Amino acid sequence: MSGAQEAALAAQKQDIRSRWLLSAPALLIIFFAAVGPLLVMLLYSFMAKGDYGDVRFGEFSLEGWVSVFFQRDIFDDTLGLADAHLSIIWRSLQLSFFTTLLTLILGFPTAYFIATRPPHTREIWVFLVTIPFWTNLLIRTFAMQQVIRNEGLLNNALIWLGVIDSPLQIMYTDTANLLGMTYVYLPLMVLPLYASIEKLDFRLVEAGYDLYASRLQVLRRIVIPLVKPGIIAGSILVFIPSLGAYVIPRVLGGGKNMMLGNLIEMQFGSGRNWPLGAAMSITLMALVMVALIFYVRNASRGGSSHV
Repeated sequence: MSGAQEAALAAQKQDIRSRWLLSAPALLIIFFAAVGPLLVMLLYSFMAKGDYGDVRFGEFSLEGWVSVFFQRDIFDDTLGLADAHLSIIWRSLQLSFFTTLLTLILGFPTAYFIATRPPHTREIWVFLVTIPFWTNLLIRTFAMQQVIRNEGLLNNALIWLGVIDSPLQIMYTDTANLLGMTYVYLPLMVLPLYASIEKLDFRLVEAGYDLYASRLQVLRRIVIPLVKPGIIAGSILVFIPSLGAYVIPRVLGGGKNMMLGNLIEMQFGSGRNWPLGAAMSITLMALVMVALIFYVRNASRGGSSHV
């Protein structure tokens, strides 16, 4: 190796070392702020439950993981399914799915409407969609509470129109959770859909009409396949926070309609079972990872199909 090559190699190594040194502070922040707490939760999930709501450091136990799906009988210590935990997990998955579906049904025509406006007015419509993000999540949840409570706007309007005689009991039900999460997370569906529809070549839509395709056929065979990445991205952006929702079920659902986030908080609070809460947190993260893997696989498949 010549002297010039050795100098070039040394300079390259120095450049790589300098880049790592420059990125070291950011990497340390990411580790301690993101990876660190996850490692703590993972360690807590494999420790024994303490007597006062903490954990017994150094005492290994799988009881926290077992208690996620099973419970021990108080008389003979036999294992049985934890019906309460399973019902809450199922409710969380079910409400997250229907929230995603409802936001897609409402968000798709909204995004299509914005994308088909004149270019100089689209920014105004997008600006209006983002206005709810200016307000705190708790405030928006209380605003929905004022709409659906027994003496709220919805019931008063229905009684005034003569549709019902007595107020509908919407508060503290799964319906309240569904309506609240749909209202809060709807912009997260509209924005990715708008970004995909805006890039759509509408000459393909016109070609479909020229070939005597109906509106439903154009939507199903042309529009939806081309905006599929936006649909998947919006669905992930809605499904993930819905799955771990805490404030909305706490305010609108009440104690009888908890979701997974409320159950985790209970274990670290009044339940005094940190290993179980940590195991449930890792379970929630695993569910989120499954959703993300599904998104990445479908996005890459959709991208390769359009190449």
